[in-house]
Amino acid sequence: MAVNLEFENKLWEMADKLRGNIQPSDYKDVVLGLIFLKYISDSFEEKYRELVDEEEGFEEDRDAYIAENIFFVPAAARWEYIKKNAKQTTIGQIIDDAMIAIERENKSLKGVLPKNYARPELDKTKLGELIDLFSFNLGDKEARAQDILGRVYEYFLGKFGSSEGEFYTPPTIVKLLVGMIEPYKGRVYDPCCGSGGMFVQSKRFVEEHQGRKDDIHIFGQEFTAATWKLCKMNLAIRGIDANLGERDADTFGNDLHKNLRADYILANPPFNVSDYTLIPDDVRWKYGIPPANNANYAWIEHIISKLSPAGVAGFVLANGSMSTSTKAEAEIRKNIIEARLVDCIVTMPPNLFYNVTIPVCLWFLAKKRDNRKDKILFIDVRKMGTMVTRKHRELSGDEIAQICDTYHNWRDGKEAYQDVQGFCKSASIEEVRSHDYILTPGRYVGIEEADDDGEPFDEKMTRLTAELAELFAKSHQLEEEIRQRLGAIGYEF
Repeated sequence: MAVNLEFENKLWEMADKLRGNIQPSDYKDVVLGLIFLKYISDSFEEKYRELVDEEEGFEEDRDAYIAENIFFVPAAARWEYIKKNAKQTTIGQIIDDAMIAIERENKSLKGVLPKNYARPELDKTKLGELIDLFSFNLGDKEARAQDILGRVYEYFLGKFGSSEGEFYTPPTIVKLLVGMIEPYKGRVYDPCCGSGGMFVQSKRFVEEHQGRKDDIHIFGQEFTAATWKLCKMNLAIRGIDANLGERDADTFGNDLHKNLRADYILANPPFNVSDYTLIPDDVRWKYGIPPANNANYAWIEHIISKLSPAGVAGFVLANGSMSTSTKAEAEIRKNIIEARLVDCIVTMPPNLFYNVTIPVCLWFLAKKRDNRKDKILFIDVRKMGTMVTRKHRELSGDEIAQICDTYHNWRDGKEAYQDVQGFCKSASIEEVRSHDYILTPGRYVGIEEADDDGEPFDEKMTRLTAELAELFAKSHQLEEEIRQRLGAIGYEF
C-alpha cells in the first residue's frame, strides 16, 4: 500500500474526530502509543509466522526476536488480542497491561510507553474505534520498506506539533540542516533532541547516499520527560539505536554526555530561554559567560564544547542571535568569530514553524576550516518557500538543494561558487569586523538586483511622481473630510 499525504491526512482526520473532549496533549499520547503498539506487534507477528514455519519451537523464544532487533511482544499485548477486546469496557486496562508487559520484556523501553488508557475521562467506545482505525498492517516488510508507520507517526507528530510545537522541528528545517552538514559517518549529537527528527533525517540521509545507518552513532538529551519518551518511541519504530541517557535531564545543569566529542551536531534549541541553569565557572564558557536571562549563547558555547577536532554543527536560533548587542553576547560572538569557528549563516523566511512566527536563522560552525578560515559565507533565503497553508511555509526540494549546493561549493573551494547579489556572499573576517561582528546576512549579500522592465528612467520618474502627487491630493481630501465630520459633532483640531 503506497502512502501519501492524502492517506496520512485522511487517517488524521478520522482519528481527530474520535478525540472528544480530551486535550491534544493527552490525546497525543493515546494515539502515538497505539500506533507504536500496532507497529511492534505487526513486526513481531511477521517474525512469529516465520518461526512457526521453521517448526523448531522458537516462536515464543524472546531471544529469537531480540537477535534481529525485533521487540518481543507477549501474547496479551499482541494486536490480535487487543483488537478482539476493543469493544470491551475494560479495553483501557487491557492496553495499559499490554504496555507494562512490553516494557518488562524489552529493557530499552522501560518507563517509555504511555500507560494511562484506563483513566475514566478516556471514552472507551472511542478508544475501541481508534483500535479499529489503526487495524491495518503497519509492520510487514513491504510496509517497512515504504516507511509507512514512520511517515504516519511523523505526520501525526507534525499535526500535534501545530498546537504544541515545542518538541517538533519542521521537516523543511531538518532536511536543510542535515543536507548542509552531511552526517555520513561518525557521532551525531543533539543536545535538545525533542522527538528525534534530526536523528531520523540523518539516518535517512545516510541510506539515501548508499551508506549504512550503523555508520552513525547517535547521542541525545531532552529536558521534557514526555518528549524524551516520544523520542525513544520514534527511534524504536525506525530501528535506530541511540544513547539518550537513562531519562530526561537538563543539558546545562546535568550534561549526560560530558566526555562526548561529536563529529556532527544538529539542534533546534528553545529560543530565548530566560530561565536556565547557568553555572558561572563551567568549562563550557570558553568564549565568555553567557547572560543569565537568555540561553541562546549558552547553547552556542555548549555546542562548540562538544565538537570533535574536525566536527561541524548546524543549529537553529532566533534572528536576534546574529546581531544582539548585549555586552556578554557581543563579546562571545566576537570571540568565536575571531577563533574562526563560524562557517556559514543562513537567514530563513518567516512562517516555517507551526506555532510561532518568530524569524529564525541557521548557524553552521566548523572546527577545521583551513581553506576558508578567514571567510564566512552568508546566505539570505528570506524570499524562498511557498505558503502551503495560510500560516505555514515550506521550502521545496529544489530550494533546499540550491542552498546546500551553494554552501558545499563554497566550502569545497569549487569554481561553481559565485557571490550572488541578494542571495550569497563570501565575506572576509575584516569585513565582518567592520560591521562590529554582526552576522546578519542582509548586511553582506546586498539587495537583489531588480529586473530591467525596459521603461526609460526619465519616463518612470515622471510616472511615479504623478502617481505620488495623486496620492497626496487624496490624502488632503480625506484629512478635510475628517475635520468636517469631527467639527459637526463638536470636536475641532
